[in-house]
Amino acid sequence: MTKHPTAAPVLCTALSFAWPDGTPVLDDLSWTADTGRTGLIGRNGSGKSTLLRLIAGRLAPASGTVQVAGTPGYLPQDLTLHPTTPVDEILGIAGARAALHAIEAGDTDARHLTTLGDRWDVEERTRATLARLSLRHIGLDRTVGEVSGGEAVLLRLAALLLARPAVLLLDEPTNNLDRHARELLHQALADHRGTAIIVTHDRELLDRVDHVAELRDHTLRTYGGNLTAYEEALAAEQEAARRAHTTALADVARQRRDLTAARTRQARSARYGRQMYADNRIDKAGAQTAKRAAQVSRGKQQAVHDHRLAEAADRLHTAEDRLREDDTLRIDLPGTAVPPHRTVLTCDHARLSTGRHLRGLHIHGPERIALTGANGSGKTTLLRTLAGQLPPLEGRVTLHVPLRYLPQDLALLDTTQSVLGAVARLNPHATTHQIRARLARFLFKGTRADQRISTLSGGERFRATLAALLLADPAPQLLLLDEPTNSLDLASVTHLAQALADYRGALIVASHDQPFLQQLGITRRLDLDTSDGT
Repeated sequence: MTKHPTAAPVLCTALSFAWPDGTPVLDDLSWTADTGRTGLIGRNGSGKSTLLRLIAGRLAPASGTVQVAGTPGYLPQDLTLHPTTPVDEILGIAGARAALHAIEAGDTDARHLTTLGDRWDVEERTRATLARLSLRHIGLDRTVGEVSGGEAVLLRLAALLLARPAVLLLDEPTNNLDRHARELLHQALADHRGTAIIVTHDRELLDRVDHVAELRDHTLRTYGGNLTAYEEALAAEQEAARRAHTTALADVARQRRDLTAARTRQARSARYGRQMYADNRIDKAGAQTAKRAAQVSRGKQQAVHDHRLAEAADRLHTAEDRLREDDTLRIDLPGTAVPPHRTVLTCDHARLSTGRHLRGLHIHGPERIALTGANGSGKTTLLRTLAGQLPPLEGRVTLHVPLRYLPQDLALLDTTQSVLGAVARLNPHATTHQIRARLARFLFKGTRADQRISTLSGGERFRATLAALLLADPAPQLLLLDEPTNSLDLASVTHLAQALADYRGALIVASHDQPFLQQLGITRRLDLDTSDGT
């Protein structure tokens, strides 16, 4: 890893990386980041988070170099903060604050002056930054355990903004943020004057970037403009690719017809020559001369037609390479359909551990309920209570159909096992053939089912976990999903929405992703910011 000033904010040259088990992630990738805000997109498992960690210096490449303008500020996707960590330490100002307070108390030790440097306004500047992110209510002496998960993410972003790095690296920064917090992050990035590279599937955030860089097949290509401009450019490219493919197919067919016709003419001419000799219309010497001339002509024509056919085949292969044939997630479970009149779940005067009362939450038939609310409003607690993982303090929750719950942390699979092994452990009655067939529908085909869970991206782990839950017998007629799009790429979000649209059971989805919810055909919304759960 090379870290020094460079003409470009980030320059990657011939970058390669593989996991310890040999699984390749990046291969000979070269890319120059543009100034401004770049949205980094790509299929799950394509290497987006790995690339960000390489740029941040958290991973070392197997080969190649990374050059960065200054020290980048990095916000990882799996942000883990100890609950006893003070807020000022998270913000990176604990040492400067301690030095400032010591000096103000009359301690003139030179070490305090060295630590503080020119940051005499450290507290004022910190409070101003927190105010921009609606965090002015959080005292600098509080601990992380006293703030919500979304506030912790914003605090880490505030720390990066305070450090003023030339390059910001953000990995799915809106995953755990509610609507208001997302808008604050969007605005903070809009105000940022440096370079930002953002791995995200948040369509609203991607429509605010200056460039979109797509990582696909170990190649990173940058498009000017936001997500909408990228999708328009891609649609135009694919339309041109489809036309080129159609033309190339027709050309190959024409060249094959021409070759067949030439061979037919040559065969007819040879038969005519033999007939002429048989009828004594030419002598033996003349027949041999004609035969040699025909062979020379036939060889030349064969070479010409073979060359034309090879060129046409090359154009067809080039056109096929430009066409995208992305696999689609499929959920087509038998036995999941719920009749409209059937009672699925009832809550009778249930009081949750958060204190919220569910006086009369009843679910009937294949309802699709969107569970919304700010961070800390109790969405996960409600889902865990409905799933039977948390008993209500009062009242009763009664389930009338088979249920499966997909938690936000995806902690159901053994990370030391392969995808096949981890799913088999949760479904001991399923055969290996059944598991492989199910995993193929979730895009783990062939040897990909043998990949270790620990090497999967967040989106791949989501698909593996969902496959494990849905393979269960009996098939679930009620699905509870907690922020299911957090780790999914744009294509996978679309595929999941399409797959769930075909699911015939009842569905409760906690999500801040409004475009995703709109695709699900939601029949009812339960907003925990305004509803008492009745």
